Amino acid sequence: MHAMGGRPIAFICAMPMELEPLTRDLGLVETEVGGHTVHTGKVGERDAVAIVTGMGTRLAAEGVERLLDAFDVDHLFVVGIAGAGMGDAEIGALVMPEVVVHGPSGREHRPTRLGDHDHAGHLWTNDELIDDLDELVALHQERGVVALDMETAAIAHACEQRGVPWSVFRAISDRSSEGLVDAEVFQLSNLDNTPNHEAIAAYFEKHPEAVEKLQKMAADSELAAETAAAAAIAAVEHL
Repeated sequence: MHAMGGRPIAFICAMPMELEPLTRDLGLVETEVGGHTVHTGKVGERDAVAIVTGMGTRLAAEGVERLLDAFDVDHLFVVGIAGAGMGDAEIGALVMPEVVVHGPSGREHRPTRLGDHDHAGHLWTNDELIDDLDELVALHQERGVVALDMETAAIAHACEQRGVPWSVFRAISDRSSEGLVDAEVFQLSNLDNTPNHEAIAAYFEKHPEAVEKLQKMAADSELAAETAAAAAIAAVEHL
């Protein structure tokens, strides 16, 4: 197990753009542990380590397992963006769910509460893009789903198997009712965060006018990533 000065706090992100505000604000330094890239540094006096797992439950679970094998983590923070489903939250709004649900199995996880944030609603984790409005309405009205993502339930499960406390700080990057993120857009990136060049070429051949749409998505995602990172950093003082 990799030695640090104390038991580190861990930050888990699915995408590099979610990690960027953490590395910038905390001065994290890229290094390699066990053949895998990590970012290490401090949050105040606390040691910190951060990783990017890739998107989806499989890559998220594998990434966290590797991290927990390498470090004796004191507390783990899931940090990043989420879709609002049919919720009415503003772009950039912080999501603090009371329950995280693994959609395919219905398995539920409850994050550790830190600070004075109100926790409400369910965060729904699913590997497939849900863009059917009727399904989204049902999730919102019948299950109390306020946001959707692709990793948190898998990360929570891995932590709970190891007895590692975890919290989640996500922020809204898009609303399904606006239709910005559809199946075509979803395919522009591979789960490992590499660009899907074939899908990108086909998309712009079909939608040459889509540059402005993608620019808005990027700006909204950056705002959400900044919000989530700032909230997670601030929460460390409550440990």
